Amino acid sequence: MIENITIIGAGAWGTALATVARKNTAAVTLLARRADITDDINQNRENSRYLPGVTLADGINASMDPSHIKQADAIIIATPTQHIRDTLTRLRPHWPDAIPVVIAAKGIEQHSGMLVQQIVTDIIPSCPTAILSGPSFAIEVGKGLPTAITLACTDKKASLDLTEALGNPNFRIYQSGDMTGVEIGGAVKNVIAIACGIISGRRLGDNARAALITRGLAEITRLARSLGGRAETLMGLSGLGDLLLTCTAMQSRNYSLGVELGQGKALDDILSQRITVAEGLFTAKSVTELARKHGVDMPICQSVMDILYDNADIDDRIGYLLSRPTGPEI
Repeated sequence: MIENITIIGAGAWGTALATVARKNTAAVTLLARRADITDDINQNRENSRYLPGVTLADGINASMDPSHIKQADAIIIATPTQHIRDTLTRLRPHWPDAIPVVIAAKGIEQHSGMLVQQIVTDIIPSCPTAILSGPSFAIEVGKGLPTAITLACTDKKASLDLTEALGNPNFRIYQSGDMTGVEIGGAVKNVIAIACGIISGRRLGDNARAALITRGLAEITRLARSLGGRAETLMGLSGLGDLLLTCTAMQSRNYSLGVELGQGKALDDILSQRITVAEGLFTAKSVTELARKHGVDMPICQSVMDILYDNADIDDRIGYLLSRPTGPEI
């Protein structure tokens, strides 16, 4: 039975998940890296920097002491993907053996092209691992608004225990055994969301955005299948569901980044005004390299990468996508 959960990462998503976990467990600890965040949570019952307006229940506390994870019955990883390897390496001496680890981050590691589950297995091989992914803005989860999400895990006991610990009528958890498909869906949709934002910023219309979402889903599915994932997984919450949400709302950090790019703003200027990470910025490079390695055609992701990293002209990239040959849809 899971009674004590530690969440690594006290950003918006980690804090939102703390509100969910506390409903069914005795205690939740947010492991933070900043004293001001820790003090705000413990003294004011709020993470005013990352999740303002959400009151945190008693039993949710924050700490900078890594030894807290020794008492955990389950651990949730909610840090940005590019920091996970260093974070887990630092925490490894304190890690309890054989307890479930939930990956709540979405992305692909840049220098290695590894999925987060591969990073976790590389550093913490003794623990059953699960992926939590789906259409879920942190602020809505924190406020207790209805959300449906996928938990992917190949360990049946861990899957049931985690569902019992995290699920409730307003946070509905559906199980999957396809960890690769679920993780690819959550990672690559951020890149497609940047592309959709660019389309909106360029005022190319809802028809174009709908087409881009659909063709983006085809790219995600091709990559997932090449890595051993199942196509039907991408038709569910962690694929189509997450893609639709991220590609259509200004709450999405990736979509809003694309909108500003489409409006002609410089990337450095956009990033200088933000306190949170748009994971698609990093995943764009990782996913195109992974696609090239596996021989998967992903022209939308490649175009986003060209814009972000090679200063490619946005209108040229749009023209390239529009000039690609058509053929059978399936």
